[in-house]
Amino acid sequence: MSNDPLLQPYQLKHLHLRNRIMITSHEPAYSENGMPTERYRAYHVERAKAGVALTMTAGSAAVSLDSPPVFDNLLVYKDEIVPWMKDLTDECHEHGTAVMIQLTHLGRRTRWDKGEWLPAVSPSHRREPSHKAFPKKIEDWDIDRIIKDYTDAAERMYAAGLDGIELQAYGHLMDQFWSPLTNTLEGPYGGDTDNRLRFTFDLLKSIRQRVGNEFIVGLRYTGDEMLPGGLNAEDGLSISQRLKESGMVDFLNVVRGHIDTDAGLTDVIPIQGMRNSPHLDFAGEIRSATDFPVFHAAKIPDVATARYAIASGKVDMVGMTRAHMTDPHIVRKIIAGQEDSIRPCVGANYCLDRIYQGGAAFCIHNAATGRELSMPHTIPAAPQRKKIVIVGAGPGGLEAARVAAERGHEVVVFEAASDAGGQILLTSQSPRRHEMISIIDWRMQQCEAMGVTFHFNTYAEADTVLAEKPDAVIVATGGLPDTEVLASGNELVVSTWDIISRSVKPGSNVLLFDDAGDHAALQAAEVIANSGARVEIMTPDRSFAPEVMAMNLVPYMRTLQQKDVTFTVTYRLHSVSRDGNELVATVGSDYDDGSRDFTQSRRIDQVVINHGTLPLDDLYFDLKPHSVNEGEVNYSDLIDGQPQKLNKNSEGQFQLFRIGDAVSARNTHAAIYDALRLVKDL
Repeated sequence: MSNDPLLQPYQLKHLHLRNRIMITSHEPAYSENGMPTERYRAYHVERAKAGVALTMTAGSAAVSLDSPPVFDNLLVYKDEIVPWMKDLTDECHEHGTAVMIQLTHLGRRTRWDKGEWLPAVSPSHRREPSHKAFPKKIEDWDIDRIIKDYTDAAERMYAAGLDGIELQAYGHLMDQFWSPLTNTLEGPYGGDTDNRLRFTFDLLKSIRQRVGNEFIVGLRYTGDEMLPGGLNAEDGLSISQRLKESGMVDFLNVVRGHIDTDAGLTDVIPIQGMRNSPHLDFAGEIRSATDFPVFHAAKIPDVATARYAIASGKVDMVGMTRAHMTDPHIVRKIIAGQEDSIRPCVGANYCLDRIYQGGAAFCIHNAATGRELSMPHTIPAAPQRKKIVIVGAGPGGLEAARVAAERGHEVVVFEAASDAGGQILLTSQSPRRHEMISIIDWRMQQCEAMGVTFHFNTYAEADTVLAEKPDAVIVATGGLPDTEVLASGNELVVSTWDIISRSVKPGSNVLLFDDAGDHAALQAAEVIANSGARVEIMTPDRSFAPEVMAMNLVPYMRTLQQKDVTFTVTYRLHSVSRDGNELVATVGSDYDDGSRDFTQSRRIDQVVINHGTLPLDDLYFDLKPHSVNEGEVNYSDLIDGQPQKLNKNSEGQFQLFRIGDAVSARNTHAAIYDALRLVKDL
């Protein structure tokens, strides 16, 4: 048996866990009508097959009708969920993985215009800033009803054969009872600590009466809200002791902080550019003080940190949830001595931010996650070896090279620059996004190990490609900034790339016009603001930086607000002209209906434009006449996972495709997904 701390088994009451690595409860929004159907099951089973000890399903599974999900959470108040959960559990059990589920009532952390349009409830009328519902102040009949709903939901999960449940407290209804900031009730459920905890213990008692003492029940909660007037660390320790002493709880899953704002949520679940494992020591303090099973997860992205968490005795089970979205085979690779091949989580938080925007969770650089029914995590060998030429070594080109090499093809990559990376080389220059370079480093490592041939500092032209006599050519040349967007004065502006790369020095009074809403604008704004310049960021959108999304926006806003940056929404830059040593920007509005003059002007010394990219596609069009498919893609076959078979040109010499920004301006995930979806069938 290995003496690796992570591979040691753990006994939780009667439940034998085969190692110390778990996936904590999270909601990837893969359900259908609130049910964990095939896609949802495939996601968890993939990780079970790879050796994880415990997978927790369904972050915030809803126990009540008046706890409507704000994204596709499971609906455990419905009897029809039982067979779906049984199928998921049984299949995970076949591979040796335990299964639990997180149950909750969201309280005020939802919206009244979701689900059945019932009023949100909470122990006060206080509105949560994040979800914006003004809740009804909970009544005695609500409490009785919700306790019954929790109990019924627990019984459903018991009937489905799960190994246990986790009750979510922090930020949700249970914690809203606990916190003096959100509980304005008078006794018996408000006032002193005993009364504020009464709802939790009444609930636990009811669940135990229904499912017995053997079924595992744990709590995920904050041990310190880190808010003035809220629960502090001393309160958290007291609550932890009370939970242990109740005899009704089998494990504690501890976090620190509050989630009622985007900023608070991001501190609880940190993203790239923020410190790794920021709450691990605090979880260890709870573990030491209570001598009780403690689970924990919060930005533990790598095996070394997870191993330390267990070896140091700080926690009993360590959660690597986002890390398993990036690489579901972490445990298998540890066991096989292949830790260096683990695809690294870069903390981009594309997964979480997407669900808060109403989309399904996807990993920024593993396009198979969430698509297990159609995309492979392990690439199958091709029926015959081909020669694949790829032009461009950005994330899309490198993914194409990696997948083609795993298929067994001979792969040649041409890159005009001296290093691989494409736009990620640019974005990773920001300290906040430096972790993004691991997307490139991992793929280069994989490609070099499989014998991919790279030609750097080589500007590939049509003759260069034709000389290789390829069977297929993939153009992944990306794009260049599009700054030709003004009615006049385009020659007077610079791009966000110019600023981020430091090829252009920031001015002293800068207007940054953001018509793309992505990271480039905010990265450039940080560079400019940190130089001491005055900055105004202007967008025609009604919201600020929509492509960056909520949690990624938080660190930017903290920096930019400290630098007194001005944010202007719903206004559009029309033109720029020179007046002596200054520039004059003419500004209008898309809301201008002609009834009055919306035009404004700004006197600045620099204008920076962020308007996406235009494809670098000359090579693609030069190669089209030489290709059998003339660059055409059969979308139906692409989506169905079938090889591309178009033959439009009898004199063609190879198949030709383009991916990523060489097609149109999108993002890193899109480029990688383009590559995986296409090349897995070449």
